[in-house]
Amino acid sequence: MLRIGEETPSRFELLSMVKKHSNLLGKTTVDEQDASDVEMDGQFWHDVFDLYFIRGKESRGRQDDDLIFFVRKWRGHGFNDNGEGVAPYFVRRWAPELDKLVGESLSVVDWRRSFYLNMIAHTSYSVTVAICSHHVLRNHKAGQDTPLSAIYKVVKTVYASPSRVNFHLDSKKEVETTPAYPDICFAIDDFDSTFDAVVLTDIDHCYCVLLNALDGAAFPSEKDTDDSSSSNKLPLRVDTNSMKTKNSKLTLFSGFVSYQMVRDAYDAGSSRFGSLLSIGHSSGKTDRLYMKGPGGRGEVEVAVSGVADQSKLHSGPLSPDISKRGFGLGSIVRKAASVASVAAKHAYAAAAATSTSDEEMMPLKCCLMSITLPWEHIAYDLLFKGSPPVNL
Repeated sequence: MLRIGEETPSRFELLSMVKKHSNLLGKTTVDEQDASDVEMDGQFWHDVFDLYFIRGKESRGRQDDDLIFFVRKWRGHGFNDNGEGVAPYFVRRWAPELDKLVGESLSVVDWRRSFYLNMIAHTSYSVTVAICSHHVLRNHKAGQDTPLSAIYKVVKTVYASPSRVNFHLDSKKEVETTPAYPDICFAIDDFDSTFDAVVLTDIDHCYCVLLNALDGAAFPSEKDTDDSSSSNKLPLRVDTNSMKTKNSKLTLFSGFVSYQMVRDAYDAGSSRFGSLLSIGHSSGKTDRLYMKGPGGRGEVEVAVSGVADQSKLHSGPLSPDISKRGFGLGSIVRKAASVASVAAKHAYAAAAATSTSDEEMMPLKCCLMSITLPWEHIAYDLLFKGSPPVNL
């Protein structure tokens, strides 16, 4: 069992150990020469897992996060070579004894990957969706002293999950949950209502998405190591190079796309914009867009729809033909627009006032559905990323 002196290590001390033995994170191929003996030691990871998520006082005190994830060992080039239909992980509710909790599955657990997955799952996150000026973004990226400010933004708490939520937009927003691991998915179940007011109405508008890690398992407090050493209540991180502490906020994903790129994809029905934006090909629909992060890292799924011009809509009931097609994204937009006709009229008025081309300016509502990132990228950033967060 791991110990420092006569005391059980705190989470802060345990995470420092983990950082020293995380050389394999982010490597596309595993070369055992790159890893320390400890990093390849299953017993080490079992013990760290036990102390961090089962026996530690932080684990016992978190009543809202009692799900513990266990990753199955890889077989050959994948998880399921010898077990068709078997998920790459399984879940248990927290209990005070780890080995009894896992039971007969003890021998199939990959303790290293299980530690990282639970560190990710038990960390707190927020997503910021914003409309920004393309001009302001360009100046900010160029290093000018232009503050990065939003024209409009929505901030929402999201949760990391090894499962992917597939929204069926054409069937009353039914959902299907499937394993996503080794990817991690941050889904927004109520995306249509949460982002109902996120409407691009100007050619200068950009659609921006940020994912920040804020608190939780990846940000243990240093004061737990020595309760009398500091009165600062902010969670702190350790920089393994300088051993300096920093406030707990990290940007794990940041990306933006211009109005024109969204409009072109929406109009075309099938287009590609390099590594930044591509259109989904789900049953010929043109309302599901995917935005890639910088360097092709991570993916954002966005439901995009044109906001109806209320001055051209008949106020009566939907036609039988429309009703038969089901409650798709188009009808979601029509119903939302009929309920919030004033907001739609304002969007059209703003679009008309700012349009500088002969093409009609169409307000586009952009509802963030999910963000997906590889687990290794998230784990590496949580442990080692030193750049300041993007503040918007």
